[in-house]
Amino acid sequence: MSKFELVEYQVTERVAEITMKREPVNAINMQLASEVNAAYRLARDDREVRAIVLTSDCEKAFSAGMDLEMIRGGSGLDLRTFLEELYFTMHDLQYRMGKPTIAAMTGPARAAGVTLAVSCDILIANEEADMSYPEINVGLIPAMHFVHLPKQIGRHKAFELLFTGNTISYREAAARGLINKAVPRDQVLAEARTMARELAKKSPVVMKLARDSFMRQNDFEYRRAIENVAETICNIIETDDAQEGLDAFNEKRPPRW
Repeated sequence: MSKFELVEYQVTERVAEITMKREPVNAINMQLASEVNAAYRLARDDREVRAIVLTSDCEKAFSAGMDLEMIRGGSGLDLRTFLEELYFTMHDLQYRMGKPTIAAMTGPARAAGVTLAVSCDILIANEEADMSYPEINVGLIPAMHFVHLPKQIGRHKAFELLFTGNTISYREAAARGLINKAVPRDQVLAEARTMARELAKKSPVVMKLARDSFMRQNDFEYRRAIENVAETICNIIETDDAQEGLDAFNEKRPPRW
């Protein structure tokens, strides 16, 4: 049974399922990020759990990204506190999870919502939905994605997506290797569960040792890199342009830069 407010946690057939349920679009605030991380800890520490699925109970989205109201008018220090939970704590949990994690992306993902997904090992998505990094449109940057996206899809396509804020369909994302598979919406969770059960059959000892080795080989000095971009976004949030972008988004008008 779940002991959280914004997350449901349950274990079935050695698979832990973490379901985000902050209506209407799983906008990520400190509580949601903290509860997802706490659920990851439960799964990590439970010897009966051999695979983890992260998904959403919201009809409109997997996650629309950071709750911008949380940082509107705030300081770089406030943002840093949030990023430490979303970026550093979640990365450390995933890095040492010792068990495979799967994102079941039932709807669109935006900005930090994409961060939640790509922190997992495998991504299964709704073929009719899409993802994007729209932070640039409100005077911010998709900090984490500066680190890993160019390595996944190449520098030039990554630059286009990160600096225009344009969407990419999950179908195209699958073709580019950004996600593993795009399936009809009503099959996303079933597909993720099937994959999780298959992985759960493997030796837990070998899975942990092998995944630990895989993470070390593919870390790309992530911690150092993300520290750099986190510092940049914390500096940006202090600028007048960033606050104007957030105000414009809240007031549903074009920013006046």
